[in-house]
Amino acid sequence: MGLHKVLKIVAFALAIIGAIFALMIMAGDDETALSMSGNMLYIAYIVLGIVLLLVLLFVIKGLFAGNIKKTIMTVGAFALIIVISYGISSGTDLNLKPFTDKGLDITEATSKNVGAGLYAFYILAALAIGSMLYGGAKKLFNK
Repeated sequence: MGLHKVLKIVAFALAIIGAIFALMIMAGDDETALSMSGNMLYIAYIVLGIVLLLVLLFVIKGLFAGNIKKTIMTVGAFALIIVISYGISSGTDLNLKPFTDKGLDITEATSKNVGAGLYAFYILAALAIGSMLYGGAKKLFNK
């Protein structure tokens, strides 16, 4: 039996268990529902951990099954975009006084991280749009 079939069976079993617990919560009184929902939260954390572990395993398996050089270059390009975004973000372009007056703990470092995230988003969005336009133009001119 392949790993894919085993994972399908596990996913189906978890779905049935989740449905049973959901019905038990809906059918019970408020106190029972409250105590069961706390236990369901722990079960959800466990299932999330299992899913993240399986995703990580499949990603690592896919890395070694595919072209590892291309994957490393892609991850390196993404890291380079993050480093460039962090470098061009200043963190001083925002007046922090209104935030500190409200009791929010916003520092220049926080502002720099947010700015870096925004710059990274803009760069990645521009690259995605550019690649779509390039692919469309290439398809149009090849016909």
